[in-house]
Amino acid sequence: MSQTKNTPSKKSPPAKHGSAFLRFIVKSAVLLGGFALCGVLLGGMALALAWPNLPDLHAMTDYRPRVPLRIFTADRVLIGEFGEERRNVLRFNEIPDVMKSAVLAAEDDRFYQHGGIDWQGVVRAGVTNLVNMSKTQGASTITMQVARNFYLSSEKTYSRKFYELLLTFKIEASLGKDQILELYMNQIYLGHRAYGFAAAARTYFGKPLAEVTPAEAAMLAGIPKAPSRFNPISNRPRAELRQRYVLGRMQSLGYLTEPEYKTAMAQPIVIKSAEGTPAGGYAVHGEYVAELARQLLYNVYQDNVYSRGINIYTTVQSKDQESAYRALRDGVIDYTRRAPYPGPEEQLEMPAGVEKDPQALDDFLDGVFEKFPDSGDLLTGVVLSASPNEIKVARSSREIVSITDKKILGIVARALGDKVKPEMRIKRGSVVYLHQVGEGWEVINMPSVQAAFVSLTPQDGAIRSLVGGFDFYRGNFNRVTQAWRQPGSNIKPFIYAASLERGLTPATQISDQPFSLTAAQTGSKAWSPKNYGNQYEPMLTMRQGLYKSKNMVTIRIMQAIGPQYAQDYLTRFGFDKSRQPPVLPMALGAGAVTPLQLAGAYAVFANGGYRITPYLIDRVTDSSGKVLMQSKPVVAGDASARAIDARTAYVMDDMLRGVATSGTAARARAILKRNDLAGKTGTTNESVDAWFSGYTPALVATAWLGYDQPKSLGSRETGGGVALPIWLEYMQDALKGVPEETRRPRPEGLLVDGGELYFAEFPPGQAVARLGLPVNDSLGDFLSTLGESQSPRGGVTVAPTMRGDSQMSQNLQF
Repeated sequence: MSQTKNTPSKKSPPAKHGSAFLRFIVKSAVLLGGFALCGVLLGGMALALAWPNLPDLHAMTDYRPRVPLRIFTADRVLIGEFGEERRNVLRFNEIPDVMKSAVLAAEDDRFYQHGGIDWQGVVRAGVTNLVNMSKTQGASTITMQVARNFYLSSEKTYSRKFYELLLTFKIEASLGKDQILELYMNQIYLGHRAYGFAAAARTYFGKPLAEVTPAEAAMLAGIPKAPSRFNPISNRPRAELRQRYVLGRMQSLGYLTEPEYKTAMAQPIVIKSAEGTPAGGYAVHGEYVAELARQLLYNVYQDNVYSRGINIYTTVQSKDQESAYRALRDGVIDYTRRAPYPGPEEQLEMPAGVEKDPQALDDFLDGVFEKFPDSGDLLTGVVLSASPNEIKVARSSREIVSITDKKILGIVARALGDKVKPEMRIKRGSVVYLHQVGEGWEVINMPSVQAAFVSLTPQDGAIRSLVGGFDFYRGNFNRVTQAWRQPGSNIKPFIYAASLERGLTPATQISDQPFSLTAAQTGSKAWSPKNYGNQYEPMLTMRQGLYKSKNMVTIRIMQAIGPQYAQDYLTRFGFDKSRQPPVLPMALGAGAVTPLQLAGAYAVFANGGYRITPYLIDRVTDSSGKVLMQSKPVVAGDASARAIDARTAYVMDDMLRGVATSGTAARARAILKRNDLAGKTGTTNESVDAWFSGYTPALVATAWLGYDQPKSLGSRETGGGVALPIWLEYMQDALKGVPEETRRPRPEGLLVDGGELYFAEFPPGQAVARLGLPVNDSLGDFLSTLGESQSPRGGVTVAPTMRGDSQMSQNLQF
């Protein structure tokens, strides 16, 4: 029997490679788990450390954006904004649906589906960027942009991105979606200092956000991607490309139907900045008013005033302000037109034949306009050709003005001749200003003379209009409040008023003969004042002396009452005592006043004898409308405000009405055809300053014209010739449709005799009858002696000529 050898079958060795792989997997899993755990722990620690340091959301839940300081007229017309950010904050339900849809289509179409981070968008952006090998798409959501705009910088670091993610979750957990979208649409920067879509609609389209069309909404919604490059003012072609993209998204997402989409794509976009925006200017020329109001409030809030959304409501009426602006500029231009033409602004070498190349001409003119900008209705131009019969001026390659009217050419005739000095001649390349006259144009130089105008309500001092110069943008020095000038004859009514309370009357007869003092009498140098035109009369009544503005009459009145008494009396009207030296020349306006002081002083005559304080700001509110400050002016009728006797005010009002009827200001009644007008002209020595101050019972106004660096306006220029026309033009508008006011009743203690007014204590026979005349008058002699005893060397001192300066008047208050 054979034996079969049993050999064990060959077993496979242990799978060392398999077990090693398994161990690797396990170890890797453990390691990854450890890393994951460490990551979780580290993330938890980072979250624990970072979360408490995240900003409080109070700024969002109690949203107070950086809204600029805004300044309004009394009738709510915006005249100024101060601050870098322009905003018009709207609530969610005030934002039109088409604007919301456009924003969602452009920035975050899944906004209402995701929790702050759009993971689908992250994956889509990542794949797109990987394919393109560049960052062509982002995945930033509206919530992330809100987080970034409110709290975080725009630096591109991992820590900033981490904080942005955490803050995004916090915002989503704390605020509703509508709240977040509302914040975004009010906060986002959209170019040209416009923050929020409401401000952007006014900046780019000149309309409120509620009126934007789908096409306009799409253009606005395209701006946040790159505000400096995609806004329609800076780069319209790119803005239109972005707009078409947004409209396409709106259609694909169902926000627009096919017909609506086609209509929007075909709509022409008109870029027009609204009034009240940096690009659009303002409806009313209230630059001096706005700047003064800003200065006043800055003293209270300092730099915070520019970001709190404070609103200042001034006392100025928009209609009055615009009338004052036009009247002042017309007055300055009229004077400039009469003065000798000084020559072109500059003489440029103009390339031959440049006008045949429109682009080259426009490029040449652009440089000119940068150096010589327009000034309101004075428009810069460059002369293409000039002769005594025609001047051609280029504003652009498409706007060439031809002047052929002989009367208009006559204004600059001396600059068109062959013998004129080269620097004064108008020729090719001359830079000139154009001013429209009717249907045509005239060449005129930029005025070097200045003017100021202010009007106010005499009952409480509320300023109705204020224009501090010809052009605010050529220097914002406010001549209404800052220019101290000699008032000339505008001061005389206050000297006359002082004399009424010393026994003189409108019927007092006063010498108008020449008056002089020797050097021995003055203690310095001889003084020989003169009447205007060197015209003298033997004698005039006080009333006649005021009507004719006779210097000799006023000097004798001052001599009679005494300069010290007159100085003290003038302070009752608000004049600065230190600027009214107690010397005889003060009677002729040798002191210094501001236009605002004069207007406030004449208000005392207009309101029956009460001193009011001119004020500009009626109230101040915060962004929610809460009143922060409210003016409480002193009102005429308040016994504590009584400045002069009611009888004195009545008599002076009666005489000043005569000045405006048959005196130096007779043009006032002739043109306005009213019986309730009163006022006084004023012209200083050598016609350096020209004034007119006048009023009705409800409105006081002062006009001034002169050079900042005092010099003569011309030997024939007077307050009645250059300042009164400004006052008249303003009053023609301001009083249109306003009925005449009846005079106040005559106060007790006033007597009427022979058609003239007397104080009861100074009746005819006891009042001063004569001054400076040969017939003796005991009371007149007594007053003259009293006046002489009040100052050394016979009470007569000659003051040096006082010049203007730039000290700020302190008469404005809340």
